[in-house]
Amino acid sequence: MSPSMMVNLPGTLGARLAHMPWVHRILAENLLRRSAVDADADHAAQEWLERGNRTIELPFVPARLLMHDTTCGPALVDLAAMRSVVAAEGGDPRRILPGLRVDVSTDHSIAVDSYGARGALEANLAAEMARNAERFGLMKWAGNAFPSLHVHPPGTGIMHTINLERLATVVSRETWQGRDWLFPDTLIGTDSHTPMINGIGVLGWGVGGLEAESVMLGMPVTLRVPEVVGVRLTGRLRPGVTATDLALTITQMLRGVRIDGRFVEFFGAGVSTLSAGTRAVVANMAPEFGGATGYFPPDEAVIAYLRATGRASDHIRQVGDYLRRQKLWFDPDAAPDYDLGLHLDLGSVVPSLAGPHRPQDRIARAETSASAERRPVALAAITSCTNTSDPRLLVTAGLVARAALARGLSVPRWVKTSLAPGSPTAAALLERAGLREALEALGFAIVAYGCTTCIGNSGPLSPEMDALIAEGAHPIAVLSGNRNFPGRVHQAVRDSYLAAPPLVIAYALAGDFSIAIETDPLGTGSDGTHVFLRDIWPAEHEIDRALAAAANPADFEAAYAAAEANADWAALPASDGPLFPWDQASTYLRPPPFVALGAQSRLGRYAAYPLLVLCDDITTDHISPAGAIPAQGDAGRWLIERGERADDLNVFSARRGNWEVMLRGLFTNPSVRNHIGRDIPPGSTIHVPSGEVLPLWEAAARYAAEGQAVVVVAGDRYGMGSSRDWAAKGQYLLGVRAVLAAGFERIHRSNLCNMGILPLELPAALSLASGDRIEIDMPEHALAPSAPCAVRVLRANGDAQALTARAAVETQAEVRVLKAGGLLPLMLRASLTAS
Repeated sequence: MSPSMMVNLPGTLGARLAHMPWVHRILAENLLRRSAVDADADHAAQEWLERGNRTIELPFVPARLLMHDTTCGPALVDLAAMRSVVAAEGGDPRRILPGLRVDVSTDHSIAVDSYGARGALEANLAAEMARNAERFGLMKWAGNAFPSLHVHPPGTGIMHTINLERLATVVSRETWQGRDWLFPDTLIGTDSHTPMINGIGVLGWGVGGLEAESVMLGMPVTLRVPEVVGVRLTGRLRPGVTATDLALTITQMLRGVRIDGRFVEFFGAGVSTLSAGTRAVVANMAPEFGGATGYFPPDEAVIAYLRATGRASDHIRQVGDYLRRQKLWFDPDAAPDYDLGLHLDLGSVVPSLAGPHRPQDRIARAETSASAERRPVALAAITSCTNTSDPRLLVTAGLVARAALARGLSVPRWVKTSLAPGSPTAAALLERAGLREALEALGFAIVAYGCTTCIGNSGPLSPEMDALIAEGAHPIAVLSGNRNFPGRVHQAVRDSYLAAPPLVIAYALAGDFSIAIETDPLGTGSDGTHVFLRDIWPAEHEIDRALAAAANPADFEAAYAAAEANADWAALPASDGPLFPWDQASTYLRPPPFVALGAQSRLGRYAAYPLLVLCDDITTDHISPAGAIPAQGDAGRWLIERGERADDLNVFSARRGNWEVMLRGLFTNPSVRNHIGRDIPPGSTIHVPSGEVLPLWEAAARYAAEGQAVVVVAGDRYGMGSSRDWAAKGQYLLGVRAVLAAGFERIHRSNLCNMGILPLELPAALSLASGDRIEIDMPEHALAPSAPCAVRVLRANGDAQALTARAAVETQAEVRVLKAGGLLPLMLRASLTAS
């Protein structure tokens, strides 16, 4: 075989390369490799790399795209609807075709209905297939219609773990432009935790589903040269300190300095002391600490990880050779030029947990204190890719379980326990370590290879817990996840705490969160003596020994092959035609009204009623919930009227292909407060002309019929949380022309732009009352990245307040989308023109 082509980074960039952050080096390679065939890439490379212009927009083309079932669902519905529109207009629907590899996991909608014993996994998987067969049929159709799209069936794991263990190459070898090329593995993903792959040196970040659709159809990801925050790590973690503790510490630290969506990169000698598993846990929390990335440059730890997960030896050797030759290999002594530098001594990290409402609200484990109020643990869940992808954390949890059993401890009946690892390889790992039976004996049987409780699919609480709540108890959830926003994991549980898997087990044993976990007993052993956390926590050498006994690289191929051989998935019927066969009676899949040619720009000068006035930290969970659909809500009633069972309406995340359901679920999270008036129920507003309190979707429809514009007003960090594009699509369907906020989170801001909704950053929070209106003056010709926008608050009493907002628009590409009325109509018009 002839030698592979590659960009010569050292030869092209010379001495500058040593001073560049590693993420800039990868972006530079992407531009330079494409500069001969892409004029925009060539221009960007010259402006940035030769002239030092940091304001230039980079057209980044990732090697691949990663999605999961509840973000691919809306995207595939959009693409299917686009094909239908193109065909109706006389065009070729096959022009709507992904041009890069797309991997889709099936992990986000499985619920914990069965738990506590072996067999729960199979029962929950069967229920998943029965509930979601129609939606899965859409995914299978897409796999038939789009040759580059690969669906990983239910039971194959969480997308980020699959990416770590199976998909990521670190260095890719492909035929491009007729030649064999080597280049860094890169990706984007429709999930905010996509940066988990940064832990093994692969550059990737999360985007909204709309941006992913544009990349599927051949458009690049357009971004300004990213500012990079360098976090220098020194020292090493002390015994007993876990990867989770480090991740929570970094989350608190970086939230304190406002990263605001910048790229984050870790450097310094301390990086070399961390395993790839530990790095991945930290990188997974990038959206929680406010970063687009949490990048760790690759080194021997990454090579060891590739070897441990069964990658081919020839490929591993090629990865090391390429990275060293291209100066992409980690140098612990390097000190690149960062836009902001921070420092963390790993030796200062202490065992921690975080809560009750935000991941950055870290509490040192030793500082937990006893409370007089009884706070029973309702949910104890070892869940999410964040912590279950690191085998050390799983093994430590198993050792805690085994030690607890040996002392005669058990879990109270009111605690709902679950173990949902990110990968089917976890079962073999725990079996070989001799720990699976101990976990099952305490109730931590494997319930799924999916997100479960972390995404809000925790299923019903135990009957004993329901009884305690009826008596006035304050239920608590403890989970090894990444988010704990109020009501996220279960509607009846407002307070949740993030903790390492072994600590989840400790709280399950105690059954009560009101104890001081380090100094109070967890329970009474079979010998009648108190058992404390220190009595069952394993020493580092015990963990090392168990890991060594459990390791087997052959597990990975075998486990995934067995999971892929899903007979129910293979038997699922699916169309193989170019057009998706819509069913008008479907309650899951309906062509959305925003996939249309007639969309108009929402820019201009107008006066609007505030539909919602919201506080700080409104998350995408608050805007568009993912969890169980309540029968008593408008969305539930709509489904029941169409024949769905009131006791099994599924979850919102599974219904994202039905705009009618999603519209009726907007802002219905019980903790959302609309400050446009007093005592307004969640999901409602005041229709000012009539004075009536109405559901948002009804009030919005009235305003539209009356020809009145509406906007949303919010506080800081608006849209924090997940990448879900329905948080923006929903506001589009409400007729929202602009969102005015004190600050936006990165992905949601992008999603708003892609739906044609103008994000405006306010100089200060606005206090508004019913009857106040907001006048916005942003004509199309004046819109530019960060352009000023004149805003006037027209008070109901006749007073007026003038201020200047900033258009939170970052690129000329976003300007074009906003002027076009949204990304989907822009792509539709382009497809018809090409046809």
